[in-house]
Amino acid sequence: MSGRAVLVTGASRGIGRAIATAFAAAGDRVAIHHRGSADLAVRLRDELPGDGHVVVQADIADPGQVRRMADEAAEALGGIDVLVNNAGVFFHHPITEVSYEEWQAAWRETLDTNLVGAANLTWCAVRHMRRGGRIVNVSSRGAFRGEPEGPAYGASKAGLNALGQSLAIALAPHGISVGTVAPGFVQTDMTNEHLKPPRGDAIRAQSPFGRVGLPEEIAAAVLYLASPAAEWATGSIIDLNGASYLRT
Repeated sequence: MSGRAVLVTGASRGIGRAIATAFAAAGDRVAIHHRGSADLAVRLRDELPGDGHVVVQADIADPGQVRRMADEAAEALGGIDVLVNNAGVFFHHPITEVSYEEWQAAWRETLDTNLVGAANLTWCAVRHMRRGGRIVNVSSRGAFRGEPEGPAYGASKAGLNALGQSLAIALAPHGISVGTVAPGFVQTDMTNEHLKPPRGDAIRAQSPFGRVGLPEEIAAAVLYLASPAAEWATGSIIDLNGASYLRT
């Protein structure tokens, strides 16, 4: 089979869709993961250049479904060369505005998907990886600047950063590198409502470019971290926020 075997989570729309498209355009075979968007995932599979692409389904928060999905992707693609942990959830739960029950639920669901789910899938995918394998995690600038309206999201992404750095050390002896991208606001169908005036004007003004990121810009960085040339970048976190937040 030609090309690499690539598993992209949350690939049916937005950033994940752009990532899957970029890998397919590079000649790779892609497993398009979705949780409940089968129609979108199948449509993307049929639109991708090349062949050998497949659709896989799982709730990333469910460990059993994660293991089944990883095994299905590996069987269909003949292994897994690249894993992109892109799937994630965000819940609005400011600490002064939600009940104790709502607070707990937001933390549980966010961490189970964004952090524990990604960790579980990584464990499963590594079992199917050979030397030269690549793992790329999609984090967020919120891991550094904070997310006051969704603190569980910011914490989950900070944890994902730490997970990536820990695994970069653990997996290097096996020839597997781990990188992370940390986008700021990105133009997708899920953020369109937030980008309408007047809030959208304030969001765009956060960057000196006066705009938000494009999914294709995130995909380009993911493609680099997954490339053979990026082994020495293992453990790195690439900020992709148009200088809207600069960390030291």
